[in-house]
Amino acid sequence: MPRPARKVKALFRDRDEKKGGGNFTNVSNENLTTYLKDHHAGSVAALELVDHLIETFEGKSLEQFFKNLRKEIDADQGSLQELIKKVGAKESAVRKAGAWVAEKFARMKVRVNDSEKDQMGLLDALEALLIGITGKEALWSALEAASENVASLRGVDYARLQQRAREQCDLVDAKRLESAREVFKTERT
Repeated sequence: MPRPARKVKALFRDRDEKKGGGNFTNVSNENLTTYLKDHHAGSVAALELVDHLIETFEGKSLEQFFKNLRKEIDADQGSLQELIKKVGAKESAVRKAGAWVAEKFARMKVRVNDSEKDQMGLLDALEALLIGITGKEALWSALEAASENVASLRGVDYARLQQRAREQCDLVDAKRLESAREVFKTERT
């Protein structure tokens, strides 16, 4: 894992590169680039969170669940990186560093551990993942719609990507509800 100092240096390097100008001259391409990079930053944060969950639940049944989810999120991130290259943009070190920092702050709040007494952190993490995956599904549907006007977005199987996001939502939501039942159960007398 890169050290924070490297992230900060990358942040300034990216800022300095932007001062020299960009490859886009019209606002719609800049908007598309920003949109793609924002979602890429979200995927970086999601992978960081999932890595933390894998580590936390090592040797438990949830470890394999999160490993499988990580593979899918990683594949989706790869599809997004291909699109970023296809439209002629570069990945943003600023957004990647921002996602990394945001995930670190979220980790302090989530405080996931595998204690049966403290399942609230797991519930929070699952809800964060669910929100992110829902956003990813929205990304794919928006790009599919935009591909009617933007040639560089064509040739992608958006229906498959949207379906995979829905399947991920279903799996994560099932775990989320299972966790909610544990967190909010009351003793019966």
